[in-house]
Amino acid sequence: MKRRKTIAFGAVVLWVVARGGSPALAQTTFQNYRCADGAQFMVGFFQYDKRAHMQIDGKAVTLGKRPALSGSRYSGGGVTLTIGKAGTRLKHAKRPVTACEIN
Repeated sequence: MKRRKTIAFGAVVLWVVARGGSPALAQTTFQNYRCADGAQFMVGFFQYDKRAHMQIDGKAVTLGKRPALSGSRYSGGGVTLTIGKAGTRLKHAKRPVTACEIN
C-alpha cells in the first residue's frame, strides 16, 4: 500500500511539473488525513491552482473548489472534502460523511 502511495505521489508531482514547472512546486502543501471510518487520504494544494488534488482508495482525484458559507469545500469524482473551523469532513464512495484529522 505504501508503494502505491509513493507512485501516486510521484505521478502528481510529475503532472504538476509538466503543467507549470517548479515554481508551483515550491509553494505546495501536502497533508495526510485519517478518518473515523478508517479511510486515509493525502491531499495537495498548489499555489496557482484553486483545486485540491487528492489520493484516496488508490486513485488520484482532482476536486474543484465549490461555494461554501464558511471554510472551504472541494468536490469531484464522487468525493466531497470540507475543511473548516469545526474540522475536516469527507464523503466518498456512497459512504456517510465522516470526520477526519491530520495524520
